[in-house]
Amino acid sequence: MSNPDSYHLPRDRRYHPREHLWVKPEGAGEPESVLIGMDEMQLDSLGDLAYVDLKPAGTVVQAGDSFGTLEAAKMTAEICAPLSGTIVQVNEATLARPLLVNEEPYAGGWLVELAPSQWQGEWPGLIGGDGLDGWVAAEELRLKEQFDGPV
Repeated sequence: MSNPDSYHLPRDRRYHPREHLWVKPEGAGEPESVLIGMDEMQLDSLGDLAYVDLKPAGTVVQAGDSFGTLEAAKMTAEICAPLSGTIVQVNEATLARPLLVNEEPYAGGWLVELAPSQWQGEWPGLIGGDGLDGWVAAEELRLKEQFDGPV
């Protein structure tokens, strides 16, 4: 794993505490849509992405449902929705070039745009604001132990 101090998690979004996906609202107030992507901690533990497959626009998902799969240097995994809703758009650029997710995780490497259906009930369960620093420190330790053994 890289040096945890080098992780950059933008504060204009929230993060799923287990899946390491970020959610960025589009617009103010209760958003009509959100962008979803992977955070640097998850990408660091996976390695370079070789393949990404995402369910198409129009697919309805519940929080925790798979909305795609990925293949990386270290594993193959399901990508589980951090929020319930309908996929509005799939980032075709990440399907064509999965490494874009590693190179630009918070910009051009997003995965899907989702129209959330249970925003008020699910948004508070994501990590952001004052809780972000403590969560990042705990996750860095957990991931380090998972991949390098007990500290």
